[in-house]
Amino acid sequence: MVIGAYVGCERAADVREQAETCALPGSGTDFAAFYRAERGWLFHYFRRRIGRDAAPDLVQEAFTRLLRSGAFDRVEYPRPYLARIAHNLLIERARKIMREGGTACQFDETCDAPVAPEQERHVEAMELRRTYRRALRPLSRKTRRIFLMHRLRGMTYRNIADELGISNKAVEKHIGRALARCRRVALAHRE
Repeated sequence: MVIGAYVGCERAADVREQAETCALPGSGTDFAAFYRAERGWLFHYFRRRIGRDAAPDLVQEAFTRLLRSGAFDRVEYPRPYLARIAHNLLIERARKIMREGGTACQFDETCDAPVAPEQERHVEAMELRRTYRRALRPLSRKTRRIFLMHRLRGMTYRNIADELGISNKAVEKHIGRALARCRRVALAHRE
């Protein structure tokens, strides 16, 4: 019973048989046939561990090391030897990344977009509050109090007017003065 689809003009069983004989030294097959038979699984091995971009380079490096070592002709089963080389390449890569102080993760621009550090935002917010405090300091005590009641407590003009016993129009004028002062200080702060 023949199982398999035709690949080119050879049956899949013939291809599988050829790959198995590639692993045996002295079978008359060469390194190029071994490379063709084994590069697929090695590529997937690297792709799962380090990503699609770096996998082809490591596949090439693994086969290069196998060929340069001269072990291809000496070992009985070159595929496990190649697997060990691949594993060692991953270890070397991780060590190199650690030495350089980087990370082994792939950079994805959509997920890893740069954001301002939280500490920087906190410092900027503190500086802005300090600037507004300086802006409000020269205002009269009443104007400052009305502005803070509105901005910090979230009180409406009507509530402020009722609590202080003044008109709505007076509350509007005090808040207008405070806002004008804040605008001037903010513009000067930017420059």
